[in-house]
Amino acid sequence: MALKSAWELAQERTGGKATGKLTAAQKEKLAELERVYKAKIAECELDLNPKIAAARATGNFEDAQKSEETLRAEIAKLRRKLEEEKEKVRLATK
Repeated sequence: MALKSAWELAQERTGGKATGKLTAAQKEKLAELERVYKAKIAECELDLNPKIAAARATGNFEDAQKSEETLRAEIAKLRRKLEEEKEKVRLATK
């Protein structure tokens, strides 16, 4: 069973009908969410990429792999949270 995106779930809730145009405030909020989560992802990368590089440089590939997995998991978690927040904004009353 494949996971559904927030957009797919919203389409199911609305019966596949378009929910209408976004207001200027909603568009601004979506843009702000994008900026915030892009910064959070960059922060994770700045924190873990040097650790990954250092582990590889010392030949500790197991630690490098663990750090890479942690980075991927953190980025995936942040992207899920971003989509959830964006969906709340899109579904908010206009």
